[in-house]
Amino acid sequence: MHAGRRLLATAFACLLAVEADAQPGAKPATAFENDYVLVSRNIAPCATATAEKCEDRVILAMGELTLTSGGKKRGMKRAEIAVFGAGQSYEVAVGSPFFEIAIKPKHPPIRAPAELIAAPANLAVHQGKTFFVYEEILPVGQTRPRHSHAQRVEIRLNSGPMLRQQIWRDGQMVETEPVIVNWREPVIHVVHNIGDMPLRNFILEFIPQ
Repeated sequence: MHAGRRLLATAFACLLAVEADAQPGAKPATAFENDYVLVSRNIAPCATATAEKCEDRVILAMGELTLTSGGKKRGMKRAEIAVFGAGQSYEVAVGSPFFEIAIKPKHPPIRAPAELIAAPANLAVHQGKTFFVYEEILPVGQTRPRHSHAQRVEIRLNSGPMLRQQIWRDGQMVETEPVIVNWREPVIHVVHNIGDMPLRNFILEFIPQ
C-alpha cells in the first residue's frame, strides 16, 4: 500500500514538473531539436551570428520583452516576432519569455506534400526565400477546409483547443492535443476546432526547393 502511494505521489510530482516546464516563463531549455531546427525556450544560443551554425533565426515573444540589435532596442509583445539572417546578432533581456527558432544551415532537403493547397484565413507575418512565418488562427467551432503544409515548426500561443483532423495521408480521423512546441511533417488535411477557445499558433513553414 505504502509503495503504491509513493509511486502515485512520484507520478503526480512528475506530472506537475512537466506542466510547469511547459509554461512560457519556465526555466531555460532546449524545447526541440532535429536536423532542421534548434528551438530554445528563454535562452538564445544563436544570438551571436556564426557562419554555418547560427544564420537564419526567429525570435518569438511569449510575453513582453526587450530585444536589442544593431544598437537599437525594440519592445515586443506576445506573439510578435523578429527575424534575423546571417551576420545579424541580437540580445534578449534576461528573464524575458520567448522562443528562439534557429534554422540549421546544412539541414536535409525540405519535404513537400503530395499537393500544394494554400491554407486560407491565416495571418501572414514574414515571407523569406526559404521559409515563411504566419499565425494560424481558427475560431471555436470553425473548420479549415482541405489544405496542405510542408515541413514546419508549430508553437502554440493558446493552450486548450482540441482539434479534429482528417489527415488525407491515411484517411483517418484523429483528435489531437499538441504540446507547446511541435515539429510537423508534410500533410494534407482538414482541421476542425472542437475546443473552447480559438486556435492560435505560430508557424514557421519551410519552402520546398
